[in-house]
Amino acid sequence: MGMVMVKCPQTGRAIPTGIKTDRDSFRRSPVFFGRTSCPVCHIDHTWFAPEAWVDEPSAWARCQGPYAS
Repeated sequence: MGMVMVKCPQTGRAIPTGIKTDRDSFRRSPVFFGRTSCPVCHIDHTWFAPEAWVDEPSAWARCQGPYAS
């Protein structure tokens, strides 16, 4: 499970949309517009689903966590 991210058009930084999903589910979802309040520039940004991506920890990163042996 990961967070859908978009790029802030003001700063170019990746920002979270508040939508949690996995890459496959997001890829299968219908195309839509979203609105996100940006924690970086404090402006609401409207975005189109194809511009977004899912930032989810890779399986390798999960296996290498602090409790991995």
